[in-house]
Amino acid sequence: MTRPAISRPAISPPAISRFAVPKFADLPQDIRERIEEVQDKAGFIPNVFMALAHRPDELRAFMAYHDALILRPSGLGKAEKEMIIVATSAENDCLYCVVAHGAILRIYAKDSKISEQIATDYTKADISEKQKAMLAFAIKTAKQPAQIGEDDFNALRAHGFGDEDIWDIGAITALFALSNRMASLAAMRPNDEFYAMGRNF
Repeated sequence: MTRPAISRPAISPPAISRFAVPKFADLPQDIRERIEEVQDKAGFIPNVFMALAHRPDELRAFMAYHDALILRPSGLGKAEKEMIIVATSAENDCLYCVVAHGAILRIYAKDSKISEQIATDYTKADISEKQKAMLAFAIKTAKQPAQIGEDDFNALRAHGFGDEDIWDIGAITALFALSNRMASLAAMRPNDEFYAMGRNF
């Protein structure tokens, strides 16, 4: 006996933000060009750009600060900067940033396990003691900034971090605290592509 076909309701893809997301064609030219650069490099448009384009001036300001901080010469390597973002985003319960920057971290570190290790418990991750000290400072900056004292600075200096490196750790933590909170406010969804990136090392 042939069973009747079961009719299943069509499931719409979830929204990437609680707020209105502009159409790409309606964005200012400079923002379209920046997003196209990212798309050419990544192969897709990360949802954060379209979600934050709800207010183009604020997106420009965020990108300018991001570039000034993340792209500047630093004693921190690319993977270490992403470690800070993943660890502090996990402390702030930010799904978008943990997933998106976890993917970037796996690529920079050439390690398929590192992002989950750091997001879950960086003290047990397969990273150096110097990197664990860096993340301890970053998490204290994220959760208890008023309690940071000279002992915290001295602990980093003992591992070879200079004052400019310490500024970088704190500034990256602070910038992504903003990003974490906006992503949570907007219920921003990570692109599906992020989950598979950097898994073949």
